[in-house]
Amino acid sequence: MRYAFLVETYATERVKVVSVWSEFRDEDLPVRPREDDPRGRSVHEQMVHQCVSENLWFRDMLGIDVCAANTGVLKSAPALPRQETRLEFMKRYTEDSGRRLTALQEKDDAWWEAGAKFFDVQRSRAWVMTRRIAHTSHHRGQLMAMLRMLGREVHSNYGPTADTGGLMQNHAPTIYAYESLEALFAGEKAGGAKTALPGSGGTAVTERPNV
Repeated sequence: MRYAFLVETYATERVKVVSVWSEFRDEDLPVRPREDDPRGRSVHEQMVHQCVSENLWFRDMLGIDVCAANTGVLKSAPALPRQETRLEFMKRYTEDSGRRLTALQEKDDAWWEAGAKFFDVQRSRAWVMTRRIAHTSHHRGQLMAMLRMLGREVHSNYGPTADTGGLMQNHAPTIYAYESLEALFAGEKAGGAKTALPGSGGTAVTERPNV
């Protein structure tokens, strides 16, 4: 299938979202980039946005409705957990995105190439899905920046990080927090059992260490 790569990408992107959320602590949810500036979403608001926004895109643009009923505090929006805690957000997003993945795996090339309304313009479903993946990655990057602001360790999300050993050219390894979603939920329910990180070993994590 010509568009299998988009399905495969979504399958990994949903895992990356939950993995980044697992790096936060419960007390981090109210934190904003700047405490006195409501323009920057809090960690909690980022999780709400991911759940609600992705549900809307899939339902209204791609025509995939996983019947994500609202059980959360925000009564006007679907796809939220009954208790808006870190672990419950992770569980709810995993469940809904898993159903979306199953639906995508059943689509043929004609479905991907058919038109869909993207806000006020027409695009192919493949184009819309590409933008959805980029949109999710954008917000995940914001959260990873907030992890640094909070002084948290950061496991791999695509490749090496400062905490896994530094830069790729320094042969730093890729180290994920958990080997699977199943291991992630088992570990987080037990209070956290992430893979240990070696740190950068004092190596400058920049391509221009002498500047």
